[in-house]
Amino acid sequence: MLFSSIEFLFYFLPAFLIVYYITPMRYKNLVLLVGSLVFYAWGEHFYVLLLLLSIAVNYTFGRLIGERQDKKKMLLILALIYNFGLLVFFKYTNFLIENINVLLNLFHAQIPKVSIAMPLGISFYTFQIVAYLVDVYRGDQRPVKNIINLGTYIAMFPQVTSGPIGIYSELEPTLLRRHCSVLNLESGLKTFILGMGAKMLLANPMGTLWAGMSRYGYETLSCPYAWLGAFAYSFQLYFDFAGYSLMAMGLGEMLGLYVPKNFDHPYISGSMAEFWRRWHMTLGRWFKRYLYFPLGGSRCSLGKTIRNTFIVWAFTGLWHGASWNFVLWGLIFFVLLTIERLGLGKLLEKTKVLKHIYVIFLIPLTWVVFALPDMHDIGTYFSRLFPFFTDTAGFVNTKDVIRAFQDYWYILIACVIFCLPFPAKLYEKHKNSKLVILGLLAIFLLSVYRMETQTSNPFLYYQF
Repeated sequence: MLFSSIEFLFYFLPAFLIVYYITPMRYKNLVLLVGSLVFYAWGEHFYVLLLLLSIAVNYTFGRLIGERQDKKKMLLILALIYNFGLLVFFKYTNFLIENINVLLNLFHAQIPKVSIAMPLGISFYTFQIVAYLVDVYRGDQRPVKNIINLGTYIAMFPQVTSGPIGIYSELEPTLLRRHCSVLNLESGLKTFILGMGAKMLLANPMGTLWAGMSRYGYETLSCPYAWLGAFAYSFQLYFDFAGYSLMAMGLGEMLGLYVPKNFDHPYISGSMAEFWRRWHMTLGRWFKRYLYFPLGGSRCSLGKTIRNTFIVWAFTGLWHGASWNFVLWGLIFFVLLTIERLGLGKLLEKTKVLKHIYVIFLIPLTWVVFALPDMHDIGTYFSRLFPFFTDTAGFVNTKDVIRAFQDYWYILIACVIFCLPFPAKLYEKHKNSKLVILGLLAIFLLSVYRMETQTSNPFLYYQF
């Protein structure tokens, strides 16, 4: 079930909130867990059983790791094998088979692919589970004795499908002693509407513009249109995922629960390192805490630091999808971050404008690699981005960018404006004014209209 759907907005959410608010405090976690399982089963059907199994198995592992100190390392290893084993099986089986078949082709043999769908949100709730288990192993977190509380942390519907990736110790204070009020409900609803507007009114139109690139054929794109498409996808991805994250934060506020911030205006960054401190912040934090720092982080020799960065970004790419373009995308960021560490970062810090041009120029190029799973398509697209470096010939539609600007100029301007910090600051200052409330009402009504008239409305990060 999508947050940006009629079923969620007018059926599931109102019914759930009524039951949730009239339920006594001590039973709210149970109501939230049951509601979350219903939400998940609505679209995933039998995969809700896998989610329930993960709750039961990891509750048991958490208790055993905390109680059996003499065997906690072995228990943690078994827990990691279970959780990452499920993730690898559902997400990477066919990817592994495809690559094995490349070698087997030499011997005229093939392994048939398996018909298997990836459970929604498994990448996100697996990372949440592993964070909890590792924290228990380290002694940073006491084992949770109430399975309902742990199940709520793993499965609660604001986060289960696309994050943000939470840490149990951050959620626990509000999970055990939350404050639910009309003010919470009102403030959370405002945040939710802002996220819905980012998704429906900015991300989706940019998605339509980007989708038109493949319909025309990448080899026919003019250079300006190819660049416009790269920026359009950059806007789509940002407002889609940041919009989802805002909606999740708003839902958490309505429920009196803590949901971490996931984005902090990443496109104003002055380096790739800063970009990744602002983009998908909870994923970056997870890789730092549970992979980069255990490997030694940057508190070791330069060579080992570069090795650690390579490992993190290879896994970051793979986490996003079972395709070589994601691996390439991760390795591109590894190269850029390494160059910055070797000296470029200090040079960029001394500039005021150039560092932002650097990010604005390179980030859309990385998103093109991220967006296109076919390496040939990536090559073709880059040949249109930089036609003066290629000798490709053929039909190019030189007026395509003019038509696109005529159709989308006002959305593009809005995207640029809302990538900047000042609209958010202005909203925080005046969010209780009548004018802002009327604006939120307009955003809500326009978003609902878009839901009714658009044929496709998925969140991009559902596929990850």
